[in-house]
This record gives sequence, structure tokens and C-alpha cells, in this order.
Amino acid sequence: MILQVQEVHKRFGGLQALTDVNFDITAGEIMGLIGPNGAGKTTLFNVINGVYPPTKGQVVFRGEKITGLPAYEVARRGLARAHQVVRPLNDLTVRENVMVGACFGREHLSLGKAARKADDALAQVGLADRANQLAGNLNVAQKKRLELARALAANPYLLLLDEVLAGLTPSEIVGMMETLRKIRDEGFTILMIEHVMQAVMSISDRIIVLDYGQLIARGAPEEVASNPQVIEAYLGDPDMTARLMAE
Repeated sequence: MILQVQEVHKRFGGLQALTDVNFDITAGEIMGLIGPNGAGKTTLFNVINGVYPPTKGQVVFRGEKITGLPAYEVARRGLARAHQVVRPLNDLTVRENVMVGACFGREHLSLGKAARKADDALAQVGLADRANQLAGNLNVAQKKRLELARALAANPYLLLLDEVLAGLTPSEIVGMMETLRKIRDEGFTILMIEHVMQAVMSISDRIIVLDYGQLIARGAPEEVASNPQVIEAYLGDPDMTARLMAE
């Protein structure tokens, strides 16, 4: 297992954000993380990659307990994250933005090597022709790909993707999904939060579902989509399964 989340709890004062969350990820798979707004998905990401320490429980990454390590130490161990709200360094070029990921990632590359790594990552996400453009001039879809390239340049073993499809048009979603499949085929493991249900159901090998900070379901997409507890908590429509699995 590349990642094991063991009995994780997270409390903020009187708010119990996560309760006894347990799951694991196998190397090479895409796992989807879904749930209603406020279910604790981003909090779980923050616990995994070191933004918050858990109140209780353990996070084990590649056999090592990383619980409570700061985010930069977690990144150095090979866990990278692409955020939902993309904030590129607008006055730097696209290449320079991606170099940041290479310099502070698992390999801690020098500037020269980071530039070459950045070019490789930009090619992976289809932005090679934008390398010398200022990042602030990219459109939304391109900025999403830039965020993904920056995470890839860190050469991670595991990618945490927080709503990389949010704000994209249907055709852009199709293109991004093709990119994610290629990335997985190149050996990366992916844990992704996503609200575009047809997309996450079609691309994920397995799915886990959070509701009010608790893991209420896990399994193959078709199992999760037909789970009565998931339908009640999130999908809200008994006919949703057929629509989700039709594409």
C-alpha cells in the first residue's frame, strides 16, 4: 500500500471535522473521494499532506508514519498536491512556476535540472508551447493544467488532486481526464476530490465517500453509485446510478 489512513480524527474546537477515517491506496490506482460540501474532504487532504496534524490517528506513506510532519517534509517524501483554487505566480513564466515544484519536491533539484523537469511536466499536461508565457496570462483551463504540471514536477509517488475539473467546460473536462489517465499510465498514483460525478465515476478504480466527516462507503464506482446510504447522503436520486454509469 502506498498510503494508509488509520483511524484519523480531526477536531477544530467544538467541531468534529473527521471521525475514525480508515482507508488505503494501492500504488498505480486512481481513487476518487466524493461527498457533500462540508463533508471533510479538503480537511482530510490537509491532514494527509501535513497542513493539519490529526487530533487522533495515523497517516502512513510508503511504510513511514508521516503523521504531524510539516507539509514541506511530506512533499520531500514524494506526496504532491494540486489545489482547487489555482494561484500561480503571475509575474513568472509558466516554466518558472513549474520549476518551483521541481525545486521543492522529492528530488530537490537544482535550477538547471528543475528547468528540464519543468519542460517534461509541461509536455505531460499539454502546455509545452506556453512555457515562456507569463502565468498570469493563462486562461482557467490552462491554469488548472499549470497547477497539475507543478505537482508533477515534484516527481511524486502520490498526487492529491483537489477538484482539478472545477470550472472547466465539458470539452475541457474530457481533455483533462485523458491527461489524468496518461499520468496514471506513466506510474503515478492519484487520490482526487471531485464533484463532477460522471467524470469521477468513469476515471476512478475505487471510490470512497465522506459524509459529516465519516467514511460511509468505499468500493468500485458501480458499487458506490448504487449504495443506498450514498444516494441518501449525496446523490439524492435513486435514478442517478443509471445516469452516472451510462457514460
